[in-house]
Amino acid sequence: MFIGTLSEILKFSMSLQQLWLLTFSICAQEPVRKYLPASGPEFFSLPFLMRIVEKLLIAAGSFCAWTTASVAENQFHSDANQVILSLLPQMPKQGGYSASNAATANLQTAVRVSSGRLTINPRAAVPSYCSGATYLVFVQAVEKLNGGAPIASPLAEQLAVKGQPDGVGVWGRWNANGPGTACLFRELDLGPNFTSWNAAKPGDFMKIFWNPNVGRHEHGHSAIFLGVTQKNGVEMVQFWSSNIPYGFGEKTVPKAKIASVIFSRLQNAQNIQRVPYTLSPKNVYLGSLVSKDSSLAEALDESGVR
Repeated sequence: MFIGTLSEILKFSMSLQQLWLLTFSICAQEPVRKYLPASGPEFFSLPFLMRIVEKLLIAAGSFCAWTTASVAENQFHSDANQVILSLLPQMPKQGGYSASNAATANLQTAVRVSSGRLTINPRAAVPSYCSGATYLVFVQAVEKLNGGAPIASPLAEQLAVKGQPDGVGVWGRWNANGPGTACLFRELDLGPNFTSWNAAKPGDFMKIFWNPNVGRHEHGHSAIFLGVTQKNGVEMVQFWSSNIPYGFGEKTVPKAKIASVIFSRLQNAQNIQRVPYTLSPKNVYLGSLVSKDSSLAEALDESGVR
């Protein structure tokens, strides 16, 4: 079926009609007719020509449908950042910030398996905390970027939040201290990790470190980068997350307040399919950060940032 607006279909049909009339007029000329195969008067009959036009329309329409769908699919798959940004207005507004066991229980309800399919209901995850907020966006983004249909098991089981300890599985990596998201991206080749502010684009995931520590004594924040602006000569960083005290929403802070940052850009969403087969049960480095300190250099090395 031809994919396009009515005006596009009419323009396309008119172009074919003009081509048909031009072909008919050329073929009717005596110098041309003598080189055509003997076909009898039926060759120029209206039913015969209409059958040709019909076949042309079907063939050309199928080609247009295929190319239109292919272009749309390629554009969709190549712009994960735009998909991520498009999800933010659909997320809950505020709802309060809480890193309590009750908030984690709500997150488990929000990202769970039902009838063999992953169900994602961000409105169930209220109140919320930063890593839970960004994970809700992440799982929705990979679902959309992998065709939009609900994610089925065994991958669904791997993406569900089940209270996994830090470093264990997908959620346990995402929720860990240090470069949790960046380590997951490296292990699955989901996209690059980097530290350059100049290279950052709206829609990149970011791990903010408010102090120089990584690990047990870190003060960090999982967020989605929105941009850098100037306010009264001061560089300001805008991001989306679950923020203290209001919960889901955007926040802007002076760039100088951020000690360091690791950006992670989703480029190979299809590689999420590797989780059940190639992702190790536990990232030992991330699991250790519950009780030990690391360093930014070690975090960057574990993230594949050079």
